[in-house]
Amino acid sequence: MRDTEAKARIKINKLLEEASWRFFDNENRRANIQLEQGVSITNQDIDAFGDDFENTHKGYIDFLLLDDNGFPLLVLEAKREDKNPLDGKEQAREYAKSIDVRYIILSNGNLHYFWDRESGNPTIITQFPTQESLKSHSTFKPNPNALVNELIEVDYIAKTQKPDYATDPRWLDEEQRKDFIKENGLMFLRDYQLNAVKSIQKAVSEGNNRFLFEMATGTGKTLIAAAVIKLFLRTSNTKRVLFLVDRIELEDQAEKAFTRYLKNDYQTAVYKRARNKWNNADIVVSTVQSLNDKFAQLFSPTDFDLIISDEAHRSIGGNARAVFEYFTGYKLGLTATPKDYLKNIENIHERDPREIERRLLLDSYKTFGCESGEPTYRYSLIDGVKDGWLINPVVADARTEITTQLLSDQGYSVMTMDDKGEEKEMFYTHRDFERKFFSKKTNMEFCKTFMENALPDPISGEIGKSIIFCVSQKHASKITQLLNEFAHEVYSGKYNSDFAVQVTSVIPMAQQFTINFANNNLNGQTKWLDTYKSSKTRVCVTVGMMTTGYDCQDIQNLCLLRPIFSPTDFVQIKGRGTRTFTFSYKEKTYSGDIDKLNVDKEKFKIFDYFANFEYFEEKYNYDEVLKVPVKTTAKTYNGPPPIDIDIFKSHIPDPLRTMQMREIGLEGMKIDRMLFGHFEETVKQHSVVEELVLDGNFKVAEDYVREHIFDKPEEYYNLEKLQKSTQVDRKLTLREILEKIFNLIPKFKSKDDLLEEECNKFISIYKPTMEFILPIRNFLKAYITDTFVRNVIDSGEYAKLATSPVRDDFRALTNEWREKIPLYVKNYVSLISFM
Repeated sequence: MRDTEAKARIKINKLLEEASWRFFDNENRRANIQLEQGVSITNQDIDAFGDDFENTHKGYIDFLLLDDNGFPLLVLEAKREDKNPLDGKEQAREYAKSIDVRYIILSNGNLHYFWDRESGNPTIITQFPTQESLKSHSTFKPNPNALVNELIEVDYIAKTQKPDYATDPRWLDEEQRKDFIKENGLMFLRDYQLNAVKSIQKAVSEGNNRFLFEMATGTGKTLIAAAVIKLFLRTSNTKRVLFLVDRIELEDQAEKAFTRYLKNDYQTAVYKRARNKWNNADIVVSTVQSLNDKFAQLFSPTDFDLIISDEAHRSIGGNARAVFEYFTGYKLGLTATPKDYLKNIENIHERDPREIERRLLLDSYKTFGCESGEPTYRYSLIDGVKDGWLINPVVADARTEITTQLLSDQGYSVMTMDDKGEEKEMFYTHRDFERKFFSKKTNMEFCKTFMENALPDPISGEIGKSIIFCVSQKHASKITQLLNEFAHEVYSGKYNSDFAVQVTSVIPMAQQFTINFANNNLNGQTKWLDTYKSSKTRVCVTVGMMTTGYDCQDIQNLCLLRPIFSPTDFVQIKGRGTRTFTFSYKEKTYSGDIDKLNVDKEKFKIFDYFANFEYFEEKYNYDEVLKVPVKTTAKTYNGPPPIDIDIFKSHIPDPLRTMQMREIGLEGMKIDRMLFGHFEETVKQHSVVEELVLDGNFKVAEDYVREHIFDKPEEYYNLEKLQKSTQVDRKLTLREILEKIFNLIPKFKSKDDLLEEECNKFISIYKPTMEFILPIRNFLKAYITDTFVRNVIDSGEYAKLATSPVRDDFRALTNEWREKIPLYVKNYVSLISFM
């Protein structure tokens, strides 16, 4: 019994200290932790009675946390490890009421609840809030009734943009009103957008604090989010909002949108650009990747009272879910992916991506408080098309001879020679295209078909703006080159290798390219029609950068030059073209007048070369089928064969000349100890790396370091050497090293630190009941770090755990937890980090 008391006390003390609370005065500040009235504590006896703290005054020791003036701020009710923290809820309530304290923490050292008595029920937290966060939060007085009763009309956002718009003479003049709205960028809520915001009011009136909007791509989810944000801020039901996106390019897009809609009343900031002043903003926008694993060190659980996930189906697993669940307060999920968009999946294998994503979607409904399977509000693509706000695609199902065979049950047959010089038949499927199976002729036919059948711009007549989705970066590079060659041949003098542009993560400024393309100035303006505002570049060739949330309304063509196996990706890519748009052109005449030409976008075309629509929709009613015959025969690969350098040079002697042996001690070599400092200096000399890291573009930064800094004759830096020089007890990633160099993390985390983080993430996501907390922690750690335990669990040979220290923990878990823990590790935990 005393052992569980001591462990709980140690863990609670550590959590308090990590949140910068103080048991004793220091040189700069007074102590701000006080034990329950009538109980004193000194440096000597803090350890003396810690192992029996529940048998002191009233059977408990309550930690009373104070503000800077010494006034009570929070009551911390401590329980033994084997007791449920919620057992102390009512006693803590009475104690808090007696001294007029608003906040309570209930903890047994392993499981912790934060309770704001003015805004609901205790919620699980994994870190304790800081004094600064609580002080800021204390000025926040939630008023759900004010939110429920707030009057919301179609001009809810427009009134913030321009409060006096309704009395402006140009608004009152119906002939000038349209131009007035456009010039001032005024946004008015459509009926379905208004209904979405009102659904939040209804849900709050029913006592809900989690909401899910399932809305088709192109229906204005960011505008709706802005209205929801205004609703919560204006009615004092949140003091600060965290808006989470899953891609770097969406950060700027969201910041610009919220600034455009709400800047007169509320300030928006992107976290990575406002790390030291984020708390000055009302709305903080961030990618989950920018917060990485350090969100618990950057923020307190009470720093945000409304958290919005822009892509809810991506916020339910791993680190993204952990960030989302870390904060207390209201939670809103936005998704364009409907729960019931999959057909006939009941009997498919569980490894099929459709089944996996179906489970994730169902989990997202549970996460956002919609266990019934019905979101808080739904507006589908069908609804949008029916109401005239969205457009359905024209599908061009184009298959060459090769892709037809690749898509067949047997696959495409190629005769090759095996190691014995005998003929061997190899079969390739559509999954192998541009990964194992390469065909320039096929790619040329894809491009030719696109060039000849793409929808034209209705004003200039050139090929309409298009996005092409490729298999890989190398594939995108090939397609870009082929398209530019076609454009040079067909449209001589119109383009200078800028008809098509590769937009992938390895291309510098790729993110800016996406913005320029949407703004119609990628590589300048079109050369086809003077003064017509449309991008000179007509085609962006990408892999996955321009899928989720990319807003370019005048897209007319989409090309699927790859098979798609993720239903979510399929829905998102298809949604890039569904937005309505009016193409307009003003031309000065000889008389000086201006003629206006306006053409509405009525359709967009999807070129589907790999039967993706057939795969997902089965009996889709195609509007157009293109026949693309390609005469080809299978040929034996006749390029240069792989070379075994040992065999190739075996006849050239290379005898050993000298050999010296030297044993290296535990301190390592001096070059190892000094290496990290030298590497840091070298990296900082490359300014492009710092720019990429601080912008959150780690993939490109890592690629740059590997290409331009690693394995050079001067130092021969590599990851293994840097790992040794840091003397950390696990493998480091290059991203961690770059984060440390540019002060994004204070130190490298040890293996134990990472294990604790994974346990906290798991607990915050799945919220187990009290009796499972310790077994889950122990079993999760063992499964991550112990190969023997993993093999036993994965094979189902549980009897082999009889001699394992984790045996009792495994027995204490239900089958649900025994299955959930390994699945979580396989999906979200990088085991390399624990080696």
